[in-house]
Amino acid sequence: MVKIKEILQQNKECKIALYGLGTETERFLNDYGMGINVVGLLDGFKENGELYGYPIIPLSETTKKNIRLIIVVARPGSCKAIAKRIGDFCQENDIALFDVRGKNLLVAGKAAFDFSNIKGESKEYLYERTSMAEVISFDLFDTLITRRVLSYTDIFELMDIRLRKMGIMIPDFSRLRLYAEKELSKETAPKLKDIYSYVLKKTGGNFISAEELASMEFKMDLDTMIAREEMCEVFRDMMGAKKEVVITTDSYYTLPQIEVILGKLEINRPDKLFVSCEYGTSKTQGLYDILCHAYKSKNIVHIGDDETADMVKATEYGIGAYRIYSSLELYDVLGGLGLDGEIKNLSDRVKAGMFISEIFNSPFWFEEEGKKLSINSSEQIGYLLCAPIITDFVLWMKKKVVETDYEQILFCARDGYLPGKLFRKVSSDTKAVYFLSSRTAAIRAGMEDDKDIEYVNSMRYFGTLQEALKTRFGIAKADIAESECEKAILLRSETQRENYKKYIEKLNLYDGSLGMFDFVAKGTTQMYLRKLFSQHIKGFYFLQPEPEFMEDKGLDIETFYTDEEKNASVIFDTYYILETILTSPYSQIEEFDENGNPVFAKETRSEKDIKVFEQAQEGITKYFEEYTRLVPEVARTENKKLDEKMLALVNSIQIKDEGFMALTVEDPFFGRMTAITDVIG
Repeated sequence: MVKIKEILQQNKECKIALYGLGTETERFLNDYGMGINVVGLLDGFKENGELYGYPIIPLSETTKKNIRLIIVVARPGSCKAIAKRIGDFCQENDIALFDVRGKNLLVAGKAAFDFSNIKGESKEYLYERTSMAEVISFDLFDTLITRRVLSYTDIFELMDIRLRKMGIMIPDFSRLRLYAEKELSKETAPKLKDIYSYVLKKTGGNFISAEELASMEFKMDLDTMIAREEMCEVFRDMMGAKKEVVITTDSYYTLPQIEVILGKLEINRPDKLFVSCEYGTSKTQGLYDILCHAYKSKNIVHIGDDETADMVKATEYGIGAYRIYSSLELYDVLGGLGLDGEIKNLSDRVKAGMFISEIFNSPFWFEEEGKKLSINSSEQIGYLLCAPIITDFVLWMKKKVVETDYEQILFCARDGYLPGKLFRKVSSDTKAVYFLSSRTAAIRAGMEDDKDIEYVNSMRYFGTLQEALKTRFGIAKADIAESECEKAILLRSETQRENYKKYIEKLNLYDGSLGMFDFVAKGTTQMYLRKLFSQHIKGFYFLQPEPEFMEDKGLDIETFYTDEEKNASVIFDTYYILETILTSPYSQIEEFDENGNPVFAKETRSEKDIKVFEQAQEGITKYFEEYTRLVPEVARTENKKLDEKMLALVNSIQIKDEGFMALTVEDPFFGRMTAITDVIG
């Protein structure tokens, strides 16, 4: 806390307010209150009364009282939320805003991608530190486990949505739930049922009991929890070393509920569990006293993430302390990787929480060569970088299909392989068909006159004329005279149209209009496919380059990226990565035979290449399923800016998956083969 001491010294003559009413504020006042001019306490819920000998005042009173500095006494994640809530007010009124660790909350952290300027201990040092201990105590939350949300308070907002859907309206629910926890925690360590009893008492009750509310929150919270795998490995090693291993945790969850958490996350049950609400006292109040009493005269080491509760207080009781960084702290010390400015709402906070809990799952980044932040697998590439924008696109597509009342949609091969599978997970009412198609197949079946051929030839092919004829039209120039090429193309196309229609007949499509997925496309495929259908076709695209090129073609296309958004974004710099990863593991369709059966091109990708993007797709699927499970439909919002920033991290974070870095971006229609390393960085 050296930085905060310096800040307080520099501002000892000015008036100060402390934001927060918890026991941390009481400790802060005990440590620093004598040397500074604190004139009031602030809180997000309570705006009057008195606490710790100081008046509780509304934020608006700070200007009247000439307060020049606000210190936020809370954990890092809460500090960021508070800064977003009151930061504009502070800037408008020239009030400095710092957290209790001395961080300026009005200045965005500079994005960094290595830990070279941050002190942290290695896993090896942890084993050394605990080698002589007889009892090893582990914190639970943010140490052995973490959550796929930005802050545990996001659960309250999810609860509010669930309750409203049930017809249970508790005004200002999220803030009241947090306030109840803080109020009760001043004197004791409450159970969740106690917290909700307080909430119901404050609001005059409702059509639900405290027990039901507590059970609902526990189940919802449990769904967000994941193990911090490397810390759990340390935990298992310590248990295997025949030491006494315990968990000492502050929690409003009961002992049986903690055991449910451990069971679900496959964490071994320790020799003993010291849970604050079971003893009615927290780590900062007296829980360590109970731990020490249980293991009198034994050498105890406690491992946790909280600087005060796990380090300072443990040391006061003569317990050795080893601090690890929580996932959120690692994210914070890297300046939020430049993402913070785009996190606007609950949906974004869940996205950020999923990202942070995955990439910063391990606290031992300080062992990495050069301490660089890295991604080690193509599955992580899919989950962390590609999934957010793909998820938003698929959910946008579902919304648009419902709005426009389309009952059937064609997901064109090969880019439609994964989006179609994801779409089917959230839209059971729409007939989603994986439709064998490609630009090549559509063109081979769509040539009706010389204008069609001229249009295709206007798209440059990177190769010889003979190669272009073979690739695009399936014609070997050696077989015919050059003057006969156009005639041969049109004659062959007539046959291909009939063959393609035979395939379409087998799909048993409805007579009504068709939606058609394409990823990044001008509209060429849709333009030629519509000749094969009697129904109207509406295209739903991720992105349409050069829409003006197709203005006179009469196509019905709606895009995820509008023209204005596309031109103002960086999506053109990164969409090649998405195209490479989204493709199916099967060969490209070239045409159909006389029975309407597909004829595929020779596969140019290796088994290793296919395995790489299959793993990336597994990561995208995992993310999609988690996001749609955690975030109710009413709270799902698109945020392309946040998605783009996550995708663009591929240019800044070290990618260690050699298979991914060896991929080639293929576009056989244009005869282009581009190494993925040429489009990264």
